[in-house]
Amino acid sequence: MGIVAAIQMTSGHVVVDNLSAAADLLRKAKDAGADIACLPENFSFIGLRDADKLEVAEPDGEGVVQDFLSETARKLNMWILGGTIVLRGDTERRVANASLLIDAAGKRVARYDKIHLFDVTIPGRDEQYRESTHVAPGREAVIADTPVGKLGLSVCYDMRFPELYRELVSRGAQWLAIPAAFTVPTGRAHWETLLRARAIENLCYVVAPAQAGTHTSGRETYGDSLIVDYWGQVLSRLAKGTGVITADIDLAKQAETRARFPALDNRQLGLRGIAAVLT
Repeated sequence: MGIVAAIQMTSGHVVVDNLSAAADLLRKAKDAGADIACLPENFSFIGLRDADKLEVAEPDGEGVVQDFLSETARKLNMWILGGTIVLRGDTERRVANASLLIDAAGKRVARYDKIHLFDVTIPGRDEQYRESTHVAPGREAVIADTPVGKLGLSVCYDMRFPELYRELVSRGAQWLAIPAAFTVPTGRAHWETLLRARAIENLCYVVAPAQAGTHTSGRETYGDSLIVDYWGQVLSRLAKGTGVITADIDLAKQAETRARFPALDNRQLGLRGIAAVLT
């Protein structure tokens, strides 16, 4: 048994302001008893222009945002999932949208680079996104041991690709993190449905911290941070604004349900490993 927190933010284009807001919310998560707190996608920076992320990208292993995550985790004695931050890539033209998992001693234990990039035109609106213009896709599925069970890492648009989660579960994932910055139209249409589907089909907890509201760039995000259990029930949610939600992760009950309802064992169609799919 452990407690996980999902944090909802309205991040802007000033990194220090975002870190200050994140620090306050992480303290609230700690006060609420969280063993691990999950920040949303782009928690430290949402630029005025998409290309602005190139200017704030940090080298892997050092920088203001990475130091903040390590120092805050150590100070609070709490694990932190740094939703995503911008890390330098192999070229000057594209960066990584990276989710970093930090333990309570301030040590990084996992890094996941978002695999599925948001290159879409929103139906019915003059709203386009081309994430791949400035972001290089990740290539590896990542799981990590945490105080509340084995975590499968993912980010936002990944949620539309169930094969990733099958791979994570095949590697032992007991809960899934999906930090996000969802658009409003797609959020209304699909957000809760997709999150609950990923929970149900994988008999996994799903923790989805989100960006919410109108950002300094004028972009709007959907919010509605959710924590869903392995049966698809919503345990906690924050529809609007900024704040913290928490829920218990009960691995014993999850294991009992998986044993009594062995859908994962009943699968007949195998999947190739994610590395093979992507190469």
